Amino acid sequence: MPLYSEGDKKRITSLEPTGRKPEDYRSDWRRDYARVIHSAAFRRLQGKTQLFPGHESDFYRNRLTHSLEVAQIAKSIALQINATELAFKEYPIDTDLVEVAALAHDLGHPPFGHNGEEALDERMRNIGGFEGNAQSLRIVARLEKRQTEPFNSEPRPVVGGVDKRVGLNLAYRTMAAILKYDHEIPRERQNRPKSDQDRPIKGYYYTEATLVSKIKENLGTLEDRKLRTIECSIMDVADDIAYSTYDLEDAFKAGFLTPLSMLSASEEILKKVSQTITERLGRYYPELKASQRDFSYQDVSRTLLDLFSHLFDESVAWLKSAKRKSMDPVAVAAGIANAATIASERIATIGYYRTRLTSDLVGKFIQGVQVTTNTDRLVFSTVKLDVEIFKQVEVLKNFAFQALIMSPTLKVTEHRGKDIVTSIFDAINKDEGHMLMPDDFRSLYNELKEPDERKRVICDFIAGMTDRYAIKFYSRMFGTNPESIHSPL
Repeated sequence: MPLYSEGDKKRITSLEPTGRKPEDYRSDWRRDYARVIHSAAFRRLQGKTQLFPGHESDFYRNRLTHSLEVAQIAKSIALQINATELAFKEYPIDTDLVEVAALAHDLGHPPFGHNGEEALDERMRNIGGFEGNAQSLRIVARLEKRQTEPFNSEPRPVVGGVDKRVGLNLAYRTMAAILKYDHEIPRERQNRPKSDQDRPIKGYYYTEATLVSKIKENLGTLEDRKLRTIECSIMDVADDIAYSTYDLEDAFKAGFLTPLSMLSASEEILKKVSQTITERLGRYYPELKASQRDFSYQDVSRTLLDLFSHLFDESVAWLKSAKRKSMDPVAVAAGIANAATIASERIATIGYYRTRLTSDLVGKFIQGVQVTTNTDRLVFSTVKLDVEIFKQVEVLKNFAFQALIMSPTLKVTEHRGKDIVTSIFDAINKDEGHMLMPDDFRSLYNELKEPDERKRVICDFIAGMTDRYAIKFYSRMFGTNPESIHSPL
């Protein structure tokens, strides 16, 4: 059965004004690729933090460069599947579509990363919450200023109090590739375990529920199965691979981690990593026996040792030489430690060795991709990593999270970011506070009549800010230095 259908190519509204000839030389997916690349939301990713604040160094990745790396890895996975899997040799995965999904997957991230997400979710908790993936879908389907419904020469975002925006007006299959979680986020939080109360719920907003139903209708999904296309599955794996390797490279460059410091990590960090991986093994590999899904902190240590075993090549050579020379045991121990330390520092501080490490890891992880082909509907074939490769990816990804993102060094920065987002939201949400927003958002706020929709406008405005813009906006409202009235919003 072919991988793509006419229903996949349909859109919320007409694609072009009446009379324009269709462009037969490029596909619908290539057109969508262009729309994402040229969007304001995509450009803003350059000002949103990935791991370390961008102003600290030009070397560190931001959300834009991360998205480009995810797109390259996703395309490589798709090419590998097309070359090796029989069904996809006949019906190949469109690499443009895979790249679009990867380029758009982080569009919804607010300023200051997960702490900005938590701040907005707290303020939106009783009207659908806030979540980065849900915001990504909302951006391409509603917020980007490209089209309104219907297509006409004079776009009207709101008509009679009804929101008529259709964002980039992407094809339904493209939006399906971006939709990671087929779950409508409830408007109100009730009956959730206490441990989950403060966590954003992954999914899509109720404001996009009708759209998701339309996507399913055109893709021909079954009502009793979750929507997850093969392109989305590839993007998700590529995102994990990029996180696990390139965040590590940034941490080495910043001097926060070295291979040896990871191998000598505290038991507390190792246990936190093992708990997360055990939970994820149960979620993504339910077919495994309980004993196979249990990943202890000793397993974390062993996995790190496997990944960095080459550090000890020179130490082994030193030990063999010492045995031949009958050297003093203390001198032998010192020589072994010195050789390992030099090898570790070389990887952490010399770009050639860091690049070689990340390149080898990415290549290894891509080779670990496995496909489960759905012969009835190729679109719903699934892609995931071999379980042993999955463990390695998860160890690197979660170790970086626990050792860096949860560290006091970055926690201070993140706490400030959350406070900034919360303060801006509260200021705008007060009486006449919407007057602080730029004209286009102020106009939306005034034309939409439902209080919940108005509050969502405030959330959309703040979520679209870059880190620097948010700090500047906050400073203009609460700072002690007088601001120029000529500085535009």
